[in-house]
Amino acid sequence: MAHIRRLIVHEQAKSPIAEAFRTLRTNIQFAKADGVIKTVMMTSAGPGEGKSTTMANLAVAFAQSGKKVILMDCDLRKPVVHKIFGVKNKGLTNILVDDIPIDNIIQQTEVPNLQVVTSGPIPPNPSELLGSSKMQQIINQLRDKADILFLDAPPTVAVTDASVLAAKVDGIVLVVTSGINRPEMLQRAKELLVKAKGTILGVVLNRVEIEEEHAYYYYYYGSGDHTQKRSHKRSE
Repeated sequence: MAHIRRLIVHEQAKSPIAEAFRTLRTNIQFAKADGVIKTVMMTSAGPGEGKSTTMANLAVAFAQSGKKVILMDCDLRKPVVHKIFGVKNKGLTNILVDDIPIDNIIQQTEVPNLQVVTSGPIPPNPSELLGSSKMQQIINQLRDKADILFLDAPPTVAVTDASVLAAKVDGIVLVVTSGINRPEMLQRAKELLVKAKGTILGVVLNRVEIEEEHAYYYYYYGSGDHTQKRSHKRSE
């Protein structure tokens, strides 16, 4: 299957990276003390930070725990979920524009318990479609069909799409690439999401550079006022 090598949690379930995603899964499950988290959006401050691959692997981690998972590609500008899972790109915009029944566009992946809704054809007006009442209806319907629904959203600072979706989900995870983002850009992303009445669950620090001789993989996940750090020794 095309691009399945990017699903590290599926292909290398015993790897340190897979363990890091399982830790992230646990953190998300306990991130909201006042209720169960059923809908999670993942975004980044800017483009090219690996949010889609991170989201896909997180979805796999939840599916491996026995949860029924649906991952919806809400990046209607540069969608990649269909490429990661090697499925047809008939999905969200087909429902929004062509009124295709939602059950007709939910696709099963080769990962047990994990289904996807791809973006569908790229539209000229992504923000308007994502902010529509029909989009809220779709989220509600998919939410009822799964234990957890993930939304892969475009970068927050670049376009308004993520802000439009922010209030429609239970929580948001922000993906940050180590050593690339400027602090002011991250602050701007946070401000936009909070202003849109979104709940930020935490931050994933991606692509951490580690000196090879130490042979360790590090994973950070920050939520609220605390940050958890895990280190794993690579197998020989």
